[in-house]
Amino acid sequence: MVQSTYIAPSKFIPFSPPMIEEDDIAEVVATLKSDWITTGPKVREFERRFCEEFGAPAALAVSSCTAALHLALVVSGVGPGDEVITVSHTFCSTVNVIEHTGATPVLVDIEPDTMNINPDLIRQAIGPRTKAIIPVHYAGHPVDLDTINAIAKEHGLIVIEDAAHPISGKYKGQFIGSSDNPTAFSFYATKNMTTAEGGMLTGTPEFIERARIAHSHGMTKDALKRYEKGGSWKYEVVMPGFKYNMTDLQASLGLRQLDKLARFQNRRRAIVERYSRAFGLLPELEVPSERNDVSSSWHLYVLRLNLDRLTIDRDEFIEQLKSRNIGTSVHYIPVHMHPYYRDKYGFKSEDLPVTSTNYERIISLPLSARISDDEVTSVIESVVDVVENYRRREAHVR
Repeated sequence: MVQSTYIAPSKFIPFSPPMIEEDDIAEVVATLKSDWITTGPKVREFERRFCEEFGAPAALAVSSCTAALHLALVVSGVGPGDEVITVSHTFCSTVNVIEHTGATPVLVDIEPDTMNINPDLIRQAIGPRTKAIIPVHYAGHPVDLDTINAIAKEHGLIVIEDAAHPISGKYKGQFIGSSDNPTAFSFYATKNMTTAEGGMLTGTPEFIERARIAHSHGMTKDALKRYEKGGSWKYEVVMPGFKYNMTDLQASLGLRQLDKLARFQNRRRAIVERYSRAFGLLPELEVPSERNDVSSSWHLYVLRLNLDRLTIDRDEFIEQLKSRNIGTSVHYIPVHMHPYYRDKYGFKSEDLPVTSTNYERIISLPLSARISDDEVTSVIESVVDVVENYRRREAHVR
């Protein structure tokens, strides 16, 4: 090991702390003091503002991105006997919701640069039972939507976008969520904007109205329509729906976060630029890429280790950063490696080589609008220190 003047930060730097400010808190408190704390006028306002901000045709605020994905599949008529193509390189919920409908997930590999779904492999995976495609905009980098939409149109398939990461991201100048594709967003605590838990489903007005019924027990009227002045208690259940509604408490936080999202995004990009400038100089590391025709939301900063140049593996690299008070995460343990899916479908690591190989070398570094310049410096210095201490040195040649 080499000696250096590096000094670890005295306080732990978390992976992705939420950016909650005093006006966020005040807005939630005001809602608590109002007549509505569950689904009510703040939820409706949040939906309207979301459409206004991102050009979505229509929007439905829900309890999570998982709920939005499940609703999209159900409303699209996906069920037993169908197949849905998606990736293993995602959080398990993307694939869990396919299982919930009784359909079969068909997992394909990813592109080496973006780690997004590989469109060429979608074509190869389409069969007579294929009903839908769920592309995941990994880390906030939009997928190749034109190609995927063209494939779907050619084969009569539904495209449901997993947009847990790319809020404010753009594909060829258009916001993710602005198309007619059903698109599911997340406002989980680590996301670029948060409602603590919560999500949004966008799509055509007709699609969203069907989803609105499904998301609230299959009832023809939600609570606001029943209990606001002039409302009626009468309703009908037209399908066995779900309990997927967002509350006004969550929406009030979301409204304030939405106001500040542009500032949050500018801060994220500034952090990303500092990271990439520093880490791009080290052959032991591979920095994330951004294609020319997209604007990433930079939900994650995923560093890839060139393990052939290091004497430690990814897990030990994480432990070394932890010992230096740097929080990290791994996005994600591939779905096909989890016991349920591995055992049920007989998946092997070599079935998805790009996914499996990248999993072994990815680390998500701290990224949040709340992280200070000094903390960014500490992250950079800590990563560099680990590299300097554990880089593989060529044997001395006489």
